Amino acid sequence: MAATLAHVDVREDAPRAGLAASGGADDSARLYDLPSAADLGPLLDPSATVSVLAFYSRGPVPRNLLAACDDGALLLYDADGFALLATLRAFPRHEAVEGLAVHPSGSVALAVGRAGALAMLNLVRGRRSFACRLERPASAVAYAEDRDGGDRFVMAAEEKVSVHDSVDARIIHQMDCGKRVLAMAPAKNGVLYTGGEDRCVTAWDVSSGKVSSRIEGAHATRVKGVVVFDNRKGGSELSNLIASASSDGVIRIWDIRTIGNEKPTPLAKANTRARLTCLAGTSLKCKPQKLHNVVSIVHCPNKSIPETS
Repeated sequence: MAATLAHVDVREDAPRAGLAASGGADDSARLYDLPSAADLGPLLDPSATVSVLAFYSRGPVPRNLLAACDDGALLLYDADGFALLATLRAFPRHEAVEGLAVHPSGSVALAVGRAGALAMLNLVRGRRSFACRLERPASAVAYAEDRDGGDRFVMAAEEKVSVHDSVDARIIHQMDCGKRVLAMAPAKNGVLYTGGEDRCVTAWDVSSGKVSSRIEGAHATRVKGVVVFDNRKGGSELSNLIASASSDGVIRIWDIRTIGNEKPTPLAKANTRARLTCLAGTSLKCKPQKLHNVVSIVHCPNKSIPETS
């Protein structure tokens, strides 16, 4: 299926239990069915570029879809039928949303703005509960947990990644990645994976703020996306797999058990021959011989590019 139209700059994608959503500069969010590779059509409620998308679910089936826009609006959809439930204003001013994270409980979400705002949104009451200005604008935010199951959230700002307590937002660690961070993905074992202009994929210990392991030279260009496959039912080997994508169109799958002192060999590699802007993945088994699907959304201003899965 086509991942983008000719005039659309796709900003963000999100998969969940066989569904994928992409948003871009055509002021809409588009839905896809992964098992059948079908385009389900657009959601036309957004009034500006859809910059961030996030599914929320308590099980394998998604419960809600959140779409954040460049005009600061946050749209909350019911994932069953995709009816629009509420529209929130993420920030006091019409600031573009740069990053979005939904708490595992589904009750609150964090949003960071392009001009340096941070907001907490109450998804139960449908309103903003807190907003402040950051010293440096953050490009991404995510909820994570440490080795002991402590509730944390992380924010990326240029080359720094800060770990915060989810209760009082105090900074616990600040990790220096050396170069600008363009992608990050938390894992359930207290590890945070980052990638960016250093062309590496780095695993950080959220509890100590130190590097656990690193894939040096994971890509030849900037790392634009990192995905952690966290399906651990029945000891599935998916819990040991991560995917990374770079701006030159290359996607690689890695087994974290092989990351050591020497550069590991990727388990799989695909060249989309397009400029990748983001990456999302799902542990859905579409075919018996496939362990996972990787969804890549590309920015291609001149022509349609087929999606790689």
